[in-house]
Amino acid sequence: MSAKLRLSGCGRNCKGPSVQASNHDRLPPTPPTLLLSKACFKYAAKFLRNLLACLSNGAEMTIYMYGDDPDPPPLSIHLLRNTIRKIRRFYKGGSPRQQILILLGWLFLLYAIFRTHQYLFAKPPTPFLLCETATHERPYRIPLPKQPDKESLSRTWKTLQAIYKAHPPQPLDLTLKHFKSVADFPALEDIKNHTHISGEDARVSRESHVAVTQKLLPYPDQLFSGQGIVMLAGGRYTGFGTTGLGMLREVGSKLPVELWVKDEKEENEQWCKELAKEGVACRRLSDYMDTEMLEHGYQLKISTILFSSFEQVLFLDADNVPVKSLDGIFQSKSFTNTGVIMWPDYWKHSGAPLLPYIVGLSDGPSEMLREDQTAESGQLMWDKKRHWKALCLAAYYNYYGPQHYYTMISQGWAGWGDKDTFLLALQSLRENFYMVPHQLKTLFVNGTHHGIGMLQADPTKTAGYEPMFLHSNIIKWSIRRFFCSGCADDEEDPVALSAWEDPKSSIHPHLTKHHRIFPLEDMKSMQIDPEPLIWKSFEHVACRSVWQHAELCNRTRDHMEQTFAYEFPRSGVSPIVGGGDQICRWTDRSV
Repeated sequence: MSAKLRLSGCGRNCKGPSVQASNHDRLPPTPPTLLLSKACFKYAAKFLRNLLACLSNGAEMTIYMYGDDPDPPPLSIHLLRNTIRKIRRFYKGGSPRQQILILLGWLFLLYAIFRTHQYLFAKPPTPFLLCETATHERPYRIPLPKQPDKESLSRTWKTLQAIYKAHPPQPLDLTLKHFKSVADFPALEDIKNHTHISGEDARVSRESHVAVTQKLLPYPDQLFSGQGIVMLAGGRYTGFGTTGLGMLREVGSKLPVELWVKDEKEENEQWCKELAKEGVACRRLSDYMDTEMLEHGYQLKISTILFSSFEQVLFLDADNVPVKSLDGIFQSKSFTNTGVIMWPDYWKHSGAPLLPYIVGLSDGPSEMLREDQTAESGQLMWDKKRHWKALCLAAYYNYYGPQHYYTMISQGWAGWGDKDTFLLALQSLRENFYMVPHQLKTLFVNGTHHGIGMLQADPTKTAGYEPMFLHSNIIKWSIRRFFCSGCADDEEDPVALSAWEDPKSSIHPHLTKHHRIFPLEDMKSMQIDPEPLIWKSFEHVACRSVWQHAELCNRTRDHMEQTFAYEFPRSGVSPIVGGGDQICRWTDRSV
């Protein structure tokens, strides 16, 4: 039996496609006495020159043992063992000089084989079970934010409210009319003629606006301090908030949080006790103002920012899910240079032409706002000390929002509500702000064209787009809305049909067949993978919190085990709900 060597990726002269090397490049089946003959050395030199040339060009090498078969089988352990035995016999029959040269030659060949076929010798990643504590109580023990001065803040609000009441815009019953098409941005003529306000009403509204800006209170230095996150929950938004707050800690953020609800009816005392261990303090707006006077939920957001104990606020909607840690965001140049960070929405401004005149941006009707980018307020950063008057002016717009300003700003097209009142107040007072330059991206359900939400950029990364927030404005991430059955009669958060029950839901097949909801390729391209962490947050809510429910817990864990390779170690006496203090996931050492 003799040996031949196939050099893949090179021809005889190391050029062209993969071909078998010439028969002249075969190892000659010579006895040991001829191994060091002149002809053999000549042949060996030629062979090694060809071999080195091919290896230097990135060729791959495979050794075959063959007899009469023109297409010999790949090298096997058995044939390799026989070959080594023959070499040993040749080696024993040679002189010391021959033995040394034979040994060096074969060592070189073995080295070449190893270098060109390292993947054959590499040990594959070994799966192992990575376990961690299954609680959101972190070892760093996040301190609770200080309690706001309720009495002083209530007085401040009453003073502002008196100013607002004394200077209302006109008319206070502005009719909301929707555009014929919600798919296409309105044409200029449609915007100009959509909302009708008399010249006298516009003049009165402008004079009221001037009076309000002149009477706004100075910043109350002693009432606010520090930095933190503010979130508004209550009702069905509480379920969304459990996910957002859970993800906040899952991604490693140590920022303190204030969770605001409208009144005592919407507050869950037991949940608040749990949240306190995670650095989250519960607050009630009704402790600071008469919430019954508010006509719409959009009016609540500005109040939470106004009454928060934090001087610098990152506001997050309850359905906003952070996909990375937020802890460096207050130190970013974007924020320290301006004191306000806004994030863009999909569309341009559709405000009424009289709006710039009313808020003092122009001397008459104008289309100047038409090319402005609107804001998406699912996340908002605000330094109250630097932009206190703009915040109070935005509160004025929201105070009369449902009756007047929400309609003036959007005219019934997309975005009716509070979201652009913050931006309008800054523009009216000519105050600086930072609008994130990266356009948001829509996240779609895996394998479909159905949207999930808006991926907003990290404002600390100015060079390119990197996601930081998932504002889930379409599919709300609530464990009840995913898996709850028979929840239609729930008073606090009725769920007619969960996605698990509803075959028409875009995520129904993903939940029943245990597939990822986020497209994995998109996640890899953005170097994030938040979905497993969101499900960890779900598991905490369904199995280990005041909201724990055996059926929800079982379905959640089953999906996590089959989709993300999670495991939930429990002792024999541990109940299914709340059982065990660890959560594990199979992974490999390369992760």
